[in-house]
Amino acid sequence: MELPVIYEDDEIVAIAKPAGVMTHPDGHSTDETASDWFARTYPDSKEVGETQRLKDGTEIARSGVVHRLDRDTSGVLIFAKTPDAHARLKLAFQNKQAKKTYLAIVYGTLKEEKGMINFAIGRSRKDFRLRSAQPKAKGLMREALTRFWVVGDIGTHSLVRLMPETGRTHQIRVHLKAIHHPVVCDPLYAPGRPADLGLTRLALHAYSLEIPLASGRVLITAEVPEDMKKAVQGFPGSETFVAP
Repeated sequence: MELPVIYEDDEIVAIAKPAGVMTHPDGHSTDETASDWFARTYPDSKEVGETQRLKDGTEIARSGVVHRLDRDTSGVLIFAKTPDAHARLKLAFQNKQAKKTYLAIVYGTLKEEKGMINFAIGRSRKDFRLRSAQPKAKGLMREALTRFWVVGDIGTHSLVRLMPETGRTHQIRVHLKAIHHPVVCDPLYAPGRPADLGLTRLALHAYSLEIPLASGRVLITAEVPEDMKKAVQGFPGSETFVAP
């Protein structure tokens, strides 16, 4: 597996992660992950990062990993090349100094053009794979904030720009489900919904990431994949993101 590098300097490597590629190993799948690719491509940096300990005691290397994207989400994913860069960037994500922008195609038309989704997130009581914004969710409810702006809609579907201010697992997917506009082709949070607009995978893309580096702030953008470009042809305002 080869992954497209969209930015690189002495501190980081940024790729445009395709949908279907895991960020790092999970102890179950044997598929090569983006972290595996980073360790293989940048062997001098393969020890950078933290390991993850599974319940059975197994430790999994997560070479270079600073943040993660869900397997079915495409877009900007960065890896740290040095311990100093890893520590600095991890702190930047914790302190909300990393600015993330996602694009999602959702079912239906949102009532408001822009706003803030402010629902705490816990674990689902029905399915261990899921997170939930319901009041009776399991475990600790963690604050979760997602700003949104509707780029355009065609009545049956909308293209939405999302700026998460916290980094909870599945946050955007959970929040969009909570306002009754789940992401198109989301097998976890919109099961049974039609795979519309010619899409066959989760219609969620990490479009841009602005981060502080030693040299200053850098904005990294990952081009919208072709399948999502085709899906939003004709959506008002979509030209901003899908221009050739």
